[in-house]
Amino acid sequence: MLCAYRPQDMSEAQLLRQILADSHVNCYVSGEYLQGGIGELPAADLLGLWVSAQDLGLARELISDWQQAAPIMPETDDL
Repeated sequence: MLCAYRPQDMSEAQLLRQILADSHVNCYVSGEYLQGGIGELPAADLLGLWVSAQDLGLARELISDWQQAAPIMPETDDL
């Protein structure tokens, strides 16, 4: 397995794992239980999204697409 991405926090890791799963890319999140041991202190590079070598290109493409996506805001006159 190869590391496709290092998420900033567990929320991002879970979101990206689901995006990958929706595209049939199996993913393992490493370090998800280590953050609880550290408490509230910031820790860097504990999390990683790991995929098989054959899925690495697709996984990185999906993650890049998600990072570049713009939110869709509804047009309302209530502001």
